[in-house]
Amino acid sequence: MLAKRIIPCLDVDRGRVVKGVKFFDHVDAGDPIEQARKYQADGADELVFYDISASHEGREIMADLVRRVCEEVFMPLCVGGGVRTLDDAVRLIQAGAEKVSVNSAAVKRPELIREIAERFGANATVVGLDANRIVVAGREKWHVFVNGGRVDTGVEVMAWVAEVEKLGAGEIVLNVMNADGTTAGYDLQMTRAVSEAVGIPVVASGGAGSPEDIYRVLTEGRADAALAASIFHFGKHTIPEVKAYLAGRGVPVRVV
Repeated sequence: MLAKRIIPCLDVDRGRVVKGVKFFDHVDAGDPIEQARKYQADGADELVFYDISASHEGREIMADLVRRVCEEVFMPLCVGGGVRTLDDAVRLIQAGAEKVSVNSAAVKRPELIREIAERFGANATVVGLDANRIVVAGREKWHVFVNGGRVDTGVEVMAWVAEVEKLGAGEIVLNVMNADGTTAGYDLQMTRAVSEAVGIPVVASGGAGSPEDIYRVLTEGRADAALAASIFHFGKHTIPEVKAYLAGRGVPVRVV
């Protein structure tokens, strides 16, 4: 069995790491380069950077920051936020990113996924999916949101994950907005449904509050990796602590 990955996520807004609850009410969580150094030393399997305001503000991608981070750390880096074109993806890969994550632009123009996959391969092509539980005519639906969680596209989550896999995505990061930043646990039901519906890795995101939450999403939720922010940024738990807990419960992880 492949080792499960533990991935810290750095939400970046104008050069600083921030963390919010359900995508809003952000507080400062430090310098991205210092955070990246810390997570490499702690044994993170990968690092994710999201420019959380680039899409809705129409700003350029953060290639300069990526380049500076890659000069300091050597673990795999996935970068997203404001990636609108193949050229944007090229700049991030050239700056040192191993993977590029597309979200809003891919929903608006799905061919972007195919273009990146054909240029750099499926392993470098990640689709970030901001999902939300909503009620329509008395029925719960799972919808895809864009522009930093501000716009409901009306696209259903399960239809979208099937499409992105066909277009060549090599990984899906499923961020359930209802759980994001709450530290109340991942959305196990939605994570499991997506994980069982596709044949590519699914990274669970949104809601990690304890090692037990991560254990449950990797086992009950069938996720291939767990992404977390608040519990690591603010020192509630550490990556070595989480990995020791998982290993002790029989989950295969890479221990440094």
